[in-house]
Amino acid sequence: MVSKGSKIFSILNNKCPRCQEGDFFVSGKAYDFKKFSVMNSSCEKCDLSFEQEPGYYFGAMYVSYAINVALMVTVWVAYLVLFENSLSIWWMVLVSVILGIILAPVTFRLARLTWINFFIKYKGQAAIGLTEKISGK
Repeated sequence: MVSKGSKIFSILNNKCPRCQEGDFFVSGKAYDFKKFSVMNSSCEKCDLSFEQEPGYYFGAMYVSYAINVALMVTVWVAYLVLFENSLSIWWMVLVSVILGIILAPVTFRLARLTWINFFIKYKGQAAIGLTEKISGK
């Protein structure tokens, strides 16, 4: 299991990258189609703003692209190993497209969480304590 304090923990558990306590997305489920893309505006624990600047998550499209390329390469390798070219190449294309569509909510969330974790470092309880001092809680 991935321990708290690593970027992987934040990405896989939908947590704030700075304190890893508060939730990044409103819904914990990727397939809650009404709320899968709705983010909290800031962390409820350390008050980190998740919208760093306008257009901040455009870079997450590159991460999403990389995830989808990895998925398609996996399908291609599986096709070559399991079927040894006995099926039409169009089956591989069809499976890749279907998987891409089915996994779109998951890749969307993973890409955004990965992107913000590139730039925000984990500070743990120090982040929460700082927020409490500033707000007077």
